[in-house]
Amino acid sequence: MPESQAVTAAAAAVPLSWYLMLSAVLFTIGVVGVLIKRNPIVIFMCIELMLNSVNVTFIAFARYLGDTGGLMFTIFVMAVAAAEVAVGLGILISIFRSRENINVDEINIMQG
Repeated sequence: MPESQAVTAAAAAVPLSWYLMLSAVLFTIGVVGVLIKRNPIVIFMCIELMLNSVNVTFIAFARYLGDTGGLMFTIFVMAVAAAEVAVGLGILISIFRSRENINVDEINIMQG
C-alpha cells in the first residue's frame, strides 16, 4: 500500500462526528469560561479556546470534503486571534497602569 493511501486510510478511521464532538466540547468549555471567570486574561484564553474549536471544525470539514477553503479560513481565524490578543492585552496593560486593578467587574473606565 503506498504511503498516501495509508495516510488517507488512517484519516478515514476517525469519523467526522468525533471531530465535531471535540469541537463542540472545546467551544462549550470556552463559553462557560467566558461566562464564569472574572480575570480578563483567563477570558482571553477562553476566547482563544473557542476560536481554536472553530478551527478544528474548519479543518475537519476541509478534510472530509477534500477542499482547501476550510484551511484558508483557519489561517484567517488565526490572524484575527493574534490581532485580538495584541489589542486586548494592550488595553489591559493600559487599564492596569491607570487603575492597578484588572477585575472585569470593577472596570468601568470606558463608560462615558
